[in-house]
Amino acid sequence: MKASQIILIALIICSGCSKKPDYVIPQNATVQNGNGSTTTTPTTSRSITYLALGDSYTIGQSVQPVDSYPNQLTSLLTVKSYNVQPPEIIAGTGWTTADLISIIANSDVVGKKFDFVTLLIGVNDEFQKKSQSTYRTQFAQVLNTAINFANGDSSKVFVLSIPDWGVTPFANGMDNVVGPLIDQFNAINKDESNKRGVNYLDITDISREATTDPSLIAVDGLHPSAKMYGKWMQRLEPLVEKKLK
Repeated sequence: MKASQIILIALIICSGCSKKPDYVIPQNATVQNGNGSTTTTPTTSRSITYLALGDSYTIGQSVQPVDSYPNQLTSLLTVKSYNVQPPEIIAGTGWTTADLISIIANSDVVGKKFDFVTLLIGVNDEFQKKSQSTYRTQFAQVLNTAINFANGDSSKVFVLSIPDWGVTPFANGMDNVVGPLIDQFNAINKDESNKRGVNYLDITDISREATTDPSLIAVDGLHPSAKMYGKWMQRLEPLVEKKLK
């Protein structure tokens, strides 16, 4: 793999580490659904609050904000008559688990409680060659924080596995190296999730479908497209809806 290509991957994965939370879509915004229709977020007295924690996969790097997975999830639930407020999103491109912990601690979300929380973090720990033991410790810490945000109810926390960026064009055939490492990091976050009784959703297999379906990759050649996020939500939305009933 050429040095210039390695640098380009690093720039895309690690760019935008501004240490500032990304809050996507104001309340009462119009949300575009996957079928092209739109719905307006309802505002009744009993609304459902949602916090999304993560990195570039959570903010939806290289896709429109409405196509990020937290906004697609909110849209799907709204269509099914759930009064879900626009998600509060604390995530940024290039963030490691340590970054997420630090930024949460310094954000105005501290002390708030939410009806449900999603968490997807770890790809930058793997990419930056952080130790797996450190990742385990820090992932456990941020997962405990997520449970606290869910008012201590672990059943209202949903962890997504780390996608495999090794199958993307920018990886340039590094799938045999990246894939096993992603699996090792996912084994850690799954183990810690199971210990705490939170919901765990494996979407890594979907990310690997990009090997034969390039439409699952965004224009940057690295991050998921809106289509891939939509496939994730086909699995996540029923799990969330079940817990909200």
